[in-house]
Amino acid sequence: MDCDVLIVGGGPTGLTLAIDLGRRGVRSILVEQKERPAFLPKMERANARTMEIYRRMGLAQQIRAAGLRSDCPMDVYIVLALNAPPLLRLPYPSVAQAQAETRATNDGTLPLEPYQLISQYTLEPLLKSVAESIPALRVRFGCEFLSLRQDDSGVVARVRAHGGDVQELRARYLVGCDGGSSVVRKELAIRLAGEGNMLALRQALYRCDELFDRLPIGNGPGRGRHYHVADDKATQLIMQDSTRHWTLHSIVDTNEDMNAAFERAVGVPVKYEMLSCDPWRQNLLLADRYGEGRAFLAGDAVHLVIPTGGLGMNSGVADAIDLSWKLAATLAGWGGPNLLKSYEVERRQVGERNVGASRYATLGRRKWRSLWRPDIRDDTPAGQQSRHILAAIADVEQRKSNEMIGAELGYRYVDSPVICNVPGGPEHLFREYQPTTWPGARLPHVWLGDGTPIQDRIADGYTILRLGRSKADASGLEKAIRSRGAPVAVLEVPDRIARELYGFDLILIRPDMHVVWRGNAPPENAGDVAAIATGHVAGAN
Repeated sequence: MDCDVLIVGGGPTGLTLAIDLGRRGVRSILVEQKERPAFLPKMERANARTMEIYRRMGLAQQIRAAGLRSDCPMDVYIVLALNAPPLLRLPYPSVAQAQAETRATNDGTLPLEPYQLISQYTLEPLLKSVAESIPALRVRFGCEFLSLRQDDSGVVARVRAHGGDVQELRARYLVGCDGGSSVVRKELAIRLAGEGNMLALRQALYRCDELFDRLPIGNGPGRGRHYHVADDKATQLIMQDSTRHWTLHSIVDTNEDMNAAFERAVGVPVKYEMLSCDPWRQNLLLADRYGEGRAFLAGDAVHLVIPTGGLGMNSGVADAIDLSWKLAATLAGWGGPNLLKSYEVERRQVGERNVGASRYATLGRRKWRSLWRPDIRDDTPAGQQSRHILAAIADVEQRKSNEMIGAELGYRYVDSPVICNVPGGPEHLFREYQPTTWPGARLPHVWLGDGTPIQDRIADGYTILRLGRSKADASGLEKAIRSRGAPVAVLEVPDRIARELYGFDLILIRPDMHVVWRGNAPPENAGDVAAIATGHVAGAN
């Protein structure tokens, strides 16, 4: 075998998977067709759950240092142009403000790590440099994946380095993280279903050094993150992490038209340079399956969403983390057959919910944009009325794109074969987060008495939380998990607040911080709980 896991695709999903596998000691090779990360506008925000994941990987501080500085507000505006009074301002806190709120709150409702604005062209090189520093990883940019075949013991991939011969790489498992046009997905004959080619736009990346420092312009809006222009072309101006680069989306035909749209959106003469411009289409698509045999898919290869709601790259990072520890466990010999089977069960349901969340947000944006009228700029009673109506509806509907904390933190794995499922459970909400320890849910953040967050105390293996000075005996469950060969630790958490929030004396957490089981007394059959958690059939030895 050339490696244990071959990863196809060097975007955020593939690099996150590679890094997490590497830190678990799994020998992996990542191949990426591009020679180097591209300086192109794509994602520009790592959401709260993604930042919690990166914190556990030891990367959160590096990502924040590379991204937008912490004092910049994340406000969203509806405007006619940047030099005109805004029709609507939706205020959202800077990272520094969000961090201060988190430090002052201990009821589980907030994430440990708030969002971070970081452009994909900043994040990818950072992740690549981290991956290249891990001894267990080989990172090969400029290497194109061509095809695969697999048998009961592994996968053979044909690859070709630029200017080189075709080479075969053999791995025990392969993961396609190669985007919406995934070659791996096509090789596996897995199709995408849903709504495709819903809207055609162009996307351009500009450098304009002076714009950020000049905000507000005249009596126009101040500094923020997104500026939606109220027009009939769905024009949107987005600040990138450097504050010198700006992305523009608009329904136009040519690059020259994009420059005109940029100038109209800014409203005053500025020096700017177009760095790239390409057409793109909105899609809401989900793969029928997340893999076949020893080959798996993750990220945009299995779910394509509209950027409204910010669930694209962030869903891919969560895919990577779900799959990483399960691959590592299987390769280490203690993961049972249900562990890798559970990847599709768990992540496809989240992909389906996130496609729905993106649709919900997109319909909201379309609703307020449909109220544009040709007289919206007129200094007349009719023009004033058009502006008033559009802003009032946008005040309701645009929030659907920017307030997705429920989709970010509240997803829960239902009917997973590696969760001790309990029927019912909290409603899945897009915009509201209700902290819960219901089996399948992410463990809510809570500060402990010594000022540390509980997430930082949870090990990379399984963790049994014993809460509130409970006398409940965790030794049987601990022994049962160890008998499967899996790593497990018992964490004593005497804090009253944690016990009240979590609601139970004993909680079993798996490596990705999702709840497997909970109770106020040891499980009646600890062996069955351990078997389920580690991917074996309950009751089997």
